[in-house]
Amino acid sequence: MKLPTSIENILNENIVENARLELKKNWNPEPILHTICAFANDIDNWGGGYILIGVEEENGRPKMPITGLELSEIDKIQKELLAKCKLIQPSYTPIVDVAEYKGKNILVVWCFGGKTRPYKCPTTLDKDFSKGYSYYIRKMSSTIKATEIEQKELYDMARTIPFDDRMNHEAEIRDLKLPLIQNYLYEIKSDLLKESETMYFMDLCKSMRIVDGTLEYMKPLNVGLMFFNDEPQKFFPYSQIEGIYEMVQKTMI
Repeated sequence: MKLPTSIENILNENIVENARLELKKNWNPEPILHTICAFANDIDNWGGGYILIGVEEENGRPKMPITGLELSEIDKIQKELLAKCKLIQPSYTPIVDVAEYKGKNILVVWCFGGKTRPYKCPTTLDKDFSKGYSYYIRKMSSTIKATEIEQKELYDMARTIPFDDRMNHEAEIRDLKLPLIQNYLYEIKSDLLKESETMYFMDLCKSMRIVDGTLEYMKPLNVGLMFFNDEPQKFFPYSQIEGIYEMVQKTMI
């Protein structure tokens, strides 16, 4: 995997840990699981965050040269990471890949803001999870337990995002079809129609507000897939058009 530009810039410029970045020299399951949970909750709507395993932190900055991870460690870490992520409730799995930086291997854990937040995970990873489950959030460069007020805020955030405006993490930008978009722009006589012939597709989608996310993780919104995909039922298998059903019923009365 090529290191994402945003992460490469962080390492090159020696930027400090922040609300979207956590550095870990080694695999340390409990705090890493808490931070994954915190990024998934995305309480400040930063779009999630990164955990770089194999990069030591010194006074909040990446310590150079980075230590990296041995290839023999990486497969074991990924298997353990997957097992630990299964403890998160509701279900959540980050995107994990191996990247190289100046001849060293690091594990990049990209934790996008989850679509079924709030998330919780075991407070401790002892045998019986004796301290139960806790909600975690990210504040500045720290992962902390959410207070009762912050937990309420997480629930309120989940309730206030309409289904149409939610990111669809199962879809890709390519699932939005340009001909359908242009046909819609033609029908509504939009000035964007002419611009759509020359502008970047991503910019067009942003202009129409049918995508959302960060530069490294841009996804279609549900509304975009409903309008501008030939087979929206692939993404919404249990949906139906109630309006048509009601019209048919009325005509039969």
